[in-house]
Amino acid sequence: MNDTSTTFNRLRPRLKGIAYRMLGSTAEAEEVVQDAWLRWHEDAPSGLDSAEAWLVTVTTRIAIDRLRAAKVQRVHYVGTWLPEPLVSESPVTPEQLLERADDVSVAFLSLLERLAPEARAAYLMREVFDADYSELARTLGKTEAACRQLVHRAKTQLREERPRYVVPRDTHLRLLRSFADASSRGDFAVLKSMLHEDAELIGDGGGKVPSFGRPLVGGQRIAQLYLATSLRVGGGLRVDLAVINGHWGLLRFIDGVLESAQSFETDGERIVRIHVQRNPDKLASLAASLQA
Repeated sequence: MNDTSTTFNRLRPRLKGIAYRMLGSTAEAEEVVQDAWLRWHEDAPSGLDSAEAWLVTVTTRIAIDRLRAAKVQRVHYVGTWLPEPLVSESPVTPEQLLERADDVSVAFLSLLERLAPEARAAYLMREVFDADYSELARTLGKTEAACRQLVHRAKTQLREERPRYVVPRDTHLRLLRSFADASSRGDFAVLKSMLHEDAELIGDGGGKVPSFGRPLVGGQRIAQLYLATSLRVGGGLRVDLAVINGHWGLLRFIDGVLESAQSFETDGERIVRIHVQRNPDKLASLAASLQA
């Protein structure tokens, strides 16, 4: 393997991390990285001071262009748009756990949808990837002052909506184990007791499967929904724990087929919000990996 390929492969995880956080899709993120790879081979000038800076700039600009196009398409998206889930059995190292937690959570990526493409890029590069403002200016083709304004406005826009609770990982896992058990058994009383009275369920069916066009609000209503699924499916229901976008969540199977990936926010005692990805297009890659 030549030095060019070695350098790119070393930086690939960082580039894909940027692209996924920008687009919320693993397939689109991979396409962005492939485009960056082609430009790296065809257009990269010789004698670069920093290959990483060049590749980050190219990847970010490609992702911004793709997000602009996606924003137009998402105007016509049926229902609520949620990101494609990233699932692993467990983060391998403490470093991975830190990298893949809040800055890649479903709740956070959903909030980022409210930002314009350049603002999203500026916020991610500064707040998640710790870029300085001179690097941001080079990447976005703006002045440092303009980049500071972009980041400031993005932080202000997101501040009130970021998840408010810092819950120990073990506590979150214990709650989900109990919820998964109650969900599998159709235990309405336990389900209701574990849900905050003002809990929200936000679903993405993409117009492909039934889902809610707006959040379902109320712990009792959400508990009734889980009970209805249990009664309808009976013994064909299976609920597994999995790390979804850096946090423990649930994978729900019906008759052996992946039906949804569910991400949870809790206050340490009860569940306050559930994001449910049911769009089969966004579950296809995950379903295939689970069968491999």
